[in-house]
Amino acid sequence: MTSSTNDEPQVVGLLLAAGGGRRLGGRPKALLTHRGRPLVEHAVRMLREGGCATVHVVLGAAADEVRARADLTGCVLVDNPEWPEGMGSSLRVGLASLARAGAEAGARTEAGVRADAALVSLVDQPGIGAEAIARVRGAYRSPASLAAAAYDGRRGHPVLLGADRWQPVAASARGDRGARAYLAAHEGEITLVECGDVAEPYDIDTAADLGRLG
Repeated sequence: MTSSTNDEPQVVGLLLAAGGGRRLGGRPKALLTHRGRPLVEHAVRMLREGGCATVHVVLGAAADEVRARADLTGCVLVDNPEWPEGMGSSLRVGLASLARAGAEAGARTEAGVRADAALVSLVDQPGIGAEAIARVRGAYRSPASLAAAAYDGRRGHPVLLGADRWQPVAASARGDRGARAYLAAHEGEITLVECGDVAEPYDIDTAADLGRLG
């Protein structure tokens, strides 16, 4: 995939929000309440405020309920029927959605966008806000770009995947590891963007973590 004559790269947000919250007693993470609204809305807003005008959201557990309760206007919603297999399946489905949207759009028009990169974010990390997202988004250089947020030097989310990376990342995404196998194999190619001064990379995984939600 290549850039258009527009100098501004098209970095599309890819939000993985399919998890069923097994360690939360089966409460889907997208529907956890944060600041009075479903957590998925907050995650989408952070991607948009961080510079991703287009956001693809991968849904799985309670997808119909998420659609009914959350305001996801303007998002591309993608169902992952294999969500119980783990994050890898959601990443594959999300990247396929981005590639399909680009193919359908062809040359960029008002009706469609061919993305230069995906900025992958997780719904259960509300401590990562728009400033960290904008920093990682700014690491885009070409469709071969590979970048990630770092917290005191340790790699985390969000992760920026140039379009040339999508196919091999998807091929390696298995189980609950997401892109970790691919990133480990290409560690020397990753641009780390320190975000520890503006974000906290905690996950909402257990009942004890719910206190971090507003």
